[in-house]
Amino acid sequence: MELHLKIVGYMSIALAFVHLIFPKQFNWKKEMPAISLVNQQLMYVHTFFIAFVVLLIGMLCVCCSHDLISTKLGNQVCFGLFLFWGMRLIFQFFVYSSKLWKGKMFETIIHIIFSLIWIYFTAVFYGIYFKIEF
Repeated sequence: MELHLKIVGYMSIALAFVHLIFPKQFNWKKEMPAISLVNQQLMYVHTFFIAFVVLLIGMLCVCCSHDLISTKLGNQVCFGLFLFWGMRLIFQFFVYSSKLWKGKMFETIIHIIFSLIWIYFTAVFYGIYFKIEF
């Protein structure tokens, strides 16, 4: 499981840095003026802090994988991360509208890739907490 934690860690670090392209990818320069200043700033601040938390999760998984697996505190942290990524997985299917990706090749591929990533992250933390090896 330590290898899986390190994989999740490196993937999380990469995911944190992917947030840097959000403003350009989602055309925020054009889209943002249509919303209030407070909503604009909320988008930037929340995106930064989500990226920062994902970066910290990644660093924790890479640097402390043994402790996450072998200590009671680590096990509890893994349970929290199981809930975190499990909720993200649920949001992938029940909060984001399928109108965002259905019938669009690139968006459908991205939807599938990230669904698989959230499944993997959730499964790794579930496996650690419930002592299931895979």
